[in-house]
Amino acid sequence: MGYVMGENRCEFQVGKAKLRLVQGDITEMETDAIVNAANPSLMGGGGVDGAIHRKGGPQILEECKRIRAREWPNGLPTGKAAITTGGKLKAKYVIHTVGPIWQGGNSGEAELLAEAYRNSLKLAVSKGLKTIAFPSISTGAYGYPIEKACRVALSTVKEFLEKEDKLDEVILVLFGRRDFEIYREAAKEVL
Repeated sequence: MGYVMGENRCEFQVGKAKLRLVQGDITEMETDAIVNAANPSLMGGGGVDGAIHRKGGPQILEECKRIRAREWPNGLPTGKAAITTGGKLKAKYVIHTVGPIWQGGNSGEAELLAEAYRNSLKLAVSKGLKTIAFPSISTGAYGYPIEKACRVALSTVKEFLEKEDKLDEVILVLFGRRDFEIYREAAKEVL
């Protein structure tokens, strides 16, 4: 598998799609959808979740309220995904997913994290989207060690793209340099 490396990005071909790693701000991505590492309430919060809600504007929150009222009155379960407008973001849509809270690694966290990525990808395909950008789900306030989480993220996306040919590009957006380097090193082994 060929790949391109750069200072703040690297790119891999997986099936018919490109899988890119970039260091940057997910709220600036010009993809069909960006993924929000949401909390179950879908009402915004800290980190990526808060940044997406702030930059995207009130339309995202209004749609999240409707999703809660119609589909998930008790909150979005861990591993599930829901879609809203992108509001004022460059991305057309936001796919909200809830990653697991790290509890030491023996409470099904890896499978729940894989489900969050997989269900977000399935939702994007079901809506006819071609490009999607993810943050590093669960590695902030939820405490999932990034060295473990990146392997789950990369292998889940790789498996999905090898079976599904409807996406053109999946981007994993890492905010900090250290996170980008960890993902880049893992990608050399996983991909």
